[in-house]
Amino acid sequence: MLGRGDPSRVADLIRETAAAELLPRFRNLTKDDIRQKRPGDVVTVADVAAEQRLAAGLAKILPGVPVVGEEAVESDPGLLELIGRPGEMCWIVDPLDGTANFAAGKDTFAVIVCLVQNAATVGAWIYDVPRGRMAVALQGQGVTLDGVPVIGAAPGSSPDGFVGYKVIKAFDTKLPAADRKRLGRVSTLRCAGAEYLEILSGRAAFSLYRITKPWDHAAGALMMAEAGGASVRFDSSPYGPAQPINAGIISAASQATLAEVRAVFDIVRMPLLAPRS
Repeated sequence: MLGRGDPSRVADLIRETAAAELLPRFRNLTKDDIRQKRPGDVVTVADVAAEQRLAAGLAKILPGVPVVGEEAVESDPGLLELIGRPGEMCWIVDPLDGTANFAAGKDTFAVIVCLVQNAATVGAWIYDVPRGRMAVALQGQGVTLDGVPVIGAAPGSSPDGFVGYKVIKAFDTKLPAADRKRLGRVSTLRCAGAEYLEILSGRAAFSLYRITKPWDHAAGALMMAEAGGASVRFDSSPYGPAQPINAGIISAASQATLAEVRAVFDIVRMPLLAPRS
């Protein structure tokens, strides 16, 4: 388990990795530095280099604890099984969340690291690289944004949030007008880490995703819980980092906001929003 100074060591490692592997390559990539893992899903040399540096550094902080990195899973999908093993620990790493933004020269990208024990997230770090914002959460100890404790509050009006393009269209075209007004502006940053930080900062209230890759959401879900909110699957059961990636996730930093978003979501009830089989 993490020692007294280890959370700060993880945060320092993330900052050092971003400074060494990401920022020097930002807006300096060549065509050969970018490739497609599959249509619409790109990876860059920065992703790979950052993941390697993070994995090496995390091995020094907790020797023997395996690292489940996004790029490593691409080569060895069996690594995902480590997340749900009872009684065991693993790190989950997204070395460059928002790769498509990064590759396009857009300054919305992050580094996400979390520690899982007994299939539950117990430590979480999200670093907004361009803006230098860092959120840290430890299970049962709260969440901070740039060192300041965060307690989520229900918004006084219709909550703004982050959802994907297809879900935005569904909300705008399929919801009755009165129910659509229960939600405010919905958009996407195409970077889950940055969206979770926007929720913690109070500039947004919720996020909703159909696909829940653990490196995108395990850290943010712990932060929402530690702020006083929660994350649930589309069937209303609690989110877990080992859940199937088609189970969906709705997250908010307050229980009241989560309940309101969930109620609006239930009205839509479309195949588009149902978990993918």
